[in-house]
Amino acid sequence: MDNPDISNKEFALFQRLIYRLAGINLADSKKVLLVGRLSRRLRHYGLNSFGDYYRMLASGEHALELQMMVDLLTTNETYFFREPAHFDLLRDIAASRRGSHFRIWSGASSSGEEAYTMAMVLAETLGMRASWEVVGSDISMTVLERAEIGHYPMERASGIPPELLRKYCLKGVREQAGTLLINPQLRERVSFRQLNLIALEARDLGEFDVIFLRNVMIYFDNDTKRKVVANMLPHLRDDGYFVVGHSETLNGLCDDLVAVRPTLYRRPAYAR
Repeated sequence: MDNPDISNKEFALFQRLIYRLAGINLADSKKVLLVGRLSRRLRHYGLNSFGDYYRMLASGEHALELQMMVDLLTTNETYFFREPAHFDLLRDIAASRRGSHFRIWSGASSSGEEAYTMAMVLAETLGMRASWEVVGSDISMTVLERAEIGHYPMERASGIPPELLRKYCLKGVREQAGTLLINPQLRERVSFRQLNLIALEARDLGEFDVIFLRNVMIYFDNDTKRKVVANMLPHLRDDGYFVVGHSETLNGLCDDLVAVRPTLYRRPAYAR
């Protein structure tokens, strides 16, 4: 069955809705993506138009479907050891803080590859007996459910160094051939939470030595970027590090953090 058409007016309604819910600017060029990802939801409900689907979502009577829509439109590509220089940096920071409880937050963890990469680095640097933890968060429940299981197609493992793949991943056999499972000991050191960074209410989240917020702010306008960073900053320890993606910057967005090198930020008192 062909996907239904969406009018410019209908698309504009979804643009405003996803901006309000997730802070994402859905460019006009993303119309095909939206139609591709949401058409099956129209078919699921037997709806004839995107206008009908929007009215269903806007009624306030379908909270689970609203979350489904957010999940479908906010899922981003990720993979193990993406931008590897950041994990070299993480190793050095963790090594300098041996003996203290070390915490790191993957702020946009998607399906978990970044958070488990962090865990591999900390396990190698500090050891599995040391006191450390990784927290991953995302707005999408769908990707967080996959992250908690830690089960991935083997082709997703291309970035994992072979020795770490052998040490921290279980290779699938028989009906699980072609997949890997993060080993249980490592999974126990990583927890996942659903958080909306533009409306962050997580007083129990605590403080972190390092916060990663990579490759997600490219979808935000400057006002939303400022709001997200301001919401996350109270959870960064005074001497902590804030890491963004290589195509991103906090320049002009936050006076409380200064760059100590490209993509790496600290509070001014520690930026030496």
